Amino acid sequence: MDELIYNQRTVPGRYGLRPSAQTGCGWVAAYNALVLLGGRVDREKLIRYFEWQLPLVHGNAGTSLWGPALCFKKWGFPVKMLAKRKEFDQAARAADACILFYRWRSGMRLGAHFVALHHTDRGFVGYNTYKNSTGPDYYGESLADFLQQRGYFGAVLTAISQKPRDADTKKRNG
Repeated sequence: MDELIYNQRTVPGRYGLRPSAQTGCGWVAAYNALVLLGGRVDREKLIRYFEWQLPLVHGNAGTSLWGPALCFKKWGFPVKMLAKRKEFDQAARAADACILFYRWRSGMRLGAHFVALHHTDRGFVGYNTYKNSTGPDYYGESLADFLQQRGYFGAVLTAISQKPRDADTKKRNG
């Protein structure tokens, strides 16, 4: 199994014309979610996939809000996107991995960020949450509370479940 990326600033390479350290949170969140789902990941292919999702932009402005969800749907994973914070906790607990998108403000600076997360017996755990992250980041028992406490806004949760097994699919389809 590939290792989780705890901080995008430690990843060499580019995302578009910029270093992944600046605009790579989207592909890093997708990579981490795939690792959480037990998958193997080719980083270069994943980066190329996201760079070509937005023609002409090629990752230079980051990843589109819909990018990770489209990626996982294409690969056959059941995906659910939510914008109501009060629904985040239940959906994230039921999912096998999630990607959380949020906006932040610091003085006159405005930005956005993607993180991969999942629920554990200790609460929600995220990866690559802060620019100084060195390991898993513990969010507590509520994503809504985590977002509110930090003043993050415009959040969207992408909840991802494991691919259905062939036998399970056949049972459901009769």
